Amino acid sequence: MRFKKLASYATVLAAASFITGSSWGDEEETAIFTPKQMADALHAVMEADRTVYAKEIVNRLQDEERVIKASEHWKDDKALPLPAQFMRLGADLVAEKTESFSYALLSLWPVNKQNAPVTAGEKTGLQHVVDHPDENYYGAEALGGKKYFTAVYPDKAVAEACVTCHNNHKDSPRSDFKLNDIMGGIVIRIPLTGG
Repeated sequence: MRFKKLASYATVLAAASFITGSSWGDEEETAIFTPKQMADALHAVMEADRTVYAKEIVNRLQDEERVIKASEHWKDDKALPLPAQFMRLGADLVAEKTESFSYALLSLWPVNKQNAPVTAGEKTGLQHVVDHPDENYYGAEALGGKKYFTAVYPDKAVAEACVTCHNNHKDSPRSDFKLNDIMGGIVIRIPLTGG
């Protein structure tokens, strides 16, 4: 188990090194990662953070201990951001810091219409993860004159709070989600050279 954790940390550190162009120690070494490897490493971190937030923070504080609610109007309600909002806040911060990659949580059934797929790659990828819940989607897109590697990962309802919120929300186009259903996908884009 400890080896698995160390290997996981090494993957994250390697991805961070690749993204930032930093090196370890005194030696200048460049690690070469494929866009797929980079996207997979980034997704592993995002999925872990979001799952922990949904299960261990939102579920625990809202449902088990009844300390604080999660709300889509979290600032006004003095509440926790919903897991999807937590993800969007992180994506916005990343976008301010780097152009090495971007990510978004999108859905074919978004509660917030700005989380609907826009590009052909997003639509194809989201449909793929719905049809094949245990598979990721990988493709390439040309957007704004640049080429991107686009990866879409299935986003499952990992906590009862996710299911309840989506099923009961007045703007939700779908109200029959169950725990572990695919609710959407995490889309990661990495620019490719020669765009």
